Amino acid sequence: MNSKQITRHASVAAACAVLFSLAVPLTASAGAAEPLTWSACRGEGLDPRQRCATVEVPMDYSDPDGRTVEITVSRIPSEKPSARRGALLLIPGGPGGDSLSDPSGKGQKLPQKVRDAYDLIGFAPRGMAPSTAVDCKLDPADLSRTKLLPWPAPDGSVAGNMATARRMAEACGRNGGELIRHISTANEARDLDRVRAALGEPRISAWGVSYGTYVGAVYSQLFPHRTDRIVLDSNNDPDPTRVTRGWLAAFERGVEDNFPEFAAWASRPGNPYRLAPTADGVRSGFLRLAARLDREPLPWPGANPERLDGTVLRQTMLTSLYDPDDYPVLARTILAARKNTVPPVPQSPPESVLQNVAAVGVGTICNDVDWPDSAAAYQGDVDESRARFPLTAGMPRGPMACAALPYEPREPAVRITDRGPSNVLLVQNERDVATPLSGALRLRRALGDRAVMVTVNSTGHDAYLANGNACGDRAVSRFLATGERPGSDLYCG
Repeated sequence: MNSKQITRHASVAAACAVLFSLAVPLTASAGAAEPLTWSACRGEGLDPRQRCATVEVPMDYSDPDGRTVEITVSRIPSEKPSARRGALLLIPGGPGGDSLSDPSGKGQKLPQKVRDAYDLIGFAPRGMAPSTAVDCKLDPADLSRTKLLPWPAPDGSVAGNMATARRMAEACGRNGGELIRHISTANEARDLDRVRAALGEPRISAWGVSYGTYVGAVYSQLFPHRTDRIVLDSNNDPDPTRVTRGWLAAFERGVEDNFPEFAAWASRPGNPYRLAPTADGVRSGFLRLAARLDREPLPWPGANPERLDGTVLRQTMLTSLYDPDDYPVLARTILAARKNTVPPVPQSPPESVLQNVAAVGVGTICNDVDWPDSAAAYQGDVDESRARFPLTAGMPRGPMACAALPYEPREPAVRITDRGPSNVLLVQNERDVATPLSGALRLRRALGDRAVMVTVNSTGHDAYLANGNACGDRAVSRFLATGERPGSDLYCG
């Protein structure tokens, strides 16, 4: 699997998401651990230096002597032992992503000084294969991106979304077992501290991306004394009252931040995918085409669903805005639909992967925060969103499976605060469809003096070594290699 495929799998995972008092102190750090036994990793195209091991963790941290689950981790050791500082956790996006292949993949894009300083550590979070895995056995039709995200009916009704939510909730309740009730961001952070202890590291550094920024922030909140250098890249709003509900809602702002870049590209003279003479014409043409496909869908054999309707076009738009390199995917879809034809069926991960990603997504988003359980609670918000943000047609405020689950979160979401060491660097693109700048600024405010933020004048999701710019990359690389951060928040124009 190449890095672009991994990124796309992470966006599928984003689509899945896109969230008491206990006798045992849940933030207690893990003590001494058994040494890890490293062996060959499963998978193709991996660096021969990468090795894998498993770490046993409690399923329920309020019952530390009870049932356990396994977390699979991977490692490529420091390339210069004399310069080694410690270990760098590569925290994946999602919920429903993993970073097991990242030491062999994006980890090798890190500058030499960073690869010399750290062992690169990937992992599959609880619930994700090959760690102890969860599966809801959803109806295959419910694995389409247009079902995993709550796109309303063409008239804006959420009745169909509520029916999908009930189907998914029933399947997860029936097939997800006890594990699905213990999949949460806080538990992933606790698992990572067990990984840290198993690695024999008194403190650990991290590079968290997308949903991984929230995991990294929660880890830094629960275990501040165990953190070294923390990079949070493409940042989520940490509002503990909304969590993933807020991230879903952020798509309406993220699309408005990004669509003008696509429209400028798609109206440029000489572009073989040119859609209109002006950017305004690209936008109005997209809205007209989506409305026409709502009324008159085109058959699309082999796709899921097997039609190209307005909702599929909008989802294609959303997915394509993650990376400017994917703009041609949306343009080709638009050009084909104008001629009443369809493009080739897009590639999709295997159904087993989609099932696993969906189940972990349901577990995380529903266990992180409580969701309303009545259609009326969503319909008004969807109607307002449709009026204000027509490109996303109300989807960002719709109901997901959590609206129908029969149980509530076991504990409140972790509140991110300014208490802890000043060792966090945020890096954020200005135009990011999935984690907009507005949400990143809220995380920056929550962290206070603990953090410095690098804002990058760039478009796309994932900033560092991906869709950012050289100025932002230099700032992050310098911090990881030397610990030196900008003296104050930095703008990379």
